[in-house]
Amino acid sequence: MALQLTDTTAPATAAPRRVPGGWTWLVRAPFILYAPAALFLAVFFLVPLGLVVWTSISEPELGLGNYAEFFASTYDLGVLARTFRTALIVTLVSLVFAYPVAYVAARKGGTIGAFLLGVVALSFWTSFLVRTYAWMVIMGARGPVVGLLVALGVEPAPQLLFTTFAATFAMAHMLVPFMVLALYAVMRRIDETHMRAAASLGARPWRAFATVYLPQSLPGVLNGATLVFITCLGFYVTPTLIGSPQDKMIAGRIGQEMEQLLEFGAASATSMILLAAALALFALYDRFFGIERMWR
Repeated sequence: MALQLTDTTAPATAAPRRVPGGWTWLVRAPFILYAPAALFLAVFFLVPLGLVVWTSISEPELGLGNYAEFFASTYDLGVLARTFRTALIVTLVSLVFAYPVAYVAARKGGTIGAFLLGVVALSFWTSFLVRTYAWMVIMGARGPVVGLLVALGVEPAPQLLFTTFAATFAMAHMLVPFMVLALYAVMRRIDETHMRAAASLGARPWRAFATVYLPQSLPGVLNGATLVFITCLGFYVTPTLIGSPQDKMIAGRIGQEMEQLLEFGAASATSMILLAAALALFALYDRFFGIERMWR
């Protein structure tokens, strides 16, 4: 009689786990990891966004009348154009102030770089509203800026508060940190040997900077400009509190339609148009440069 020997040392193969109903994808690791974030975005972003879309086409009656009225209104189109113009000016001013800071922080490094980045990071610890009120005090009729101008003999003292200059300068101050960080992220990866090679070939410092360093830093300029420009499109508090009433931006117009005119449908349509403009800018950036480069 033949004996059948079995290998008792071999591990037993566990039967695959099955979930009734074929919902096996619910217990897979990738879904479990991103399910909380997806649920959060669905509840707190997609659902409110859907309500805004529905309000824009259902108030006061079903249809696209709110959108037609926006594009037929010379005033609303002027506000939209003014918003883009202000965002462009703020972006350029932020770039002018941020580029030298990021350049020194990236080139020097060490204690100097850490100090500059620390000063930039401090601004993130203070809200936009607090900084806006601070600028109201600084630029007010009894503020230090006007007091200094009077002490220097400037009579009559110019009005700084509630002007286009005040709102533009304050918004640029608030967005400079974003530009600095975007520039620094690219500048710190630029090889210093390139500048030394240009100098060894006889290039003066400014020529070496313009032909070697500046082109390599342009991705940071583009990333920072895109981030600052799109963020500035939605500014509401700063231009409303310290800006000129004649220079209303699109977010202020949305607030006016909701709080004063009670035109919730028109406000929702304006909000969707602003969102579409921001998404169009992101789409253009992704089309020509690739959106993944913004986070590198």
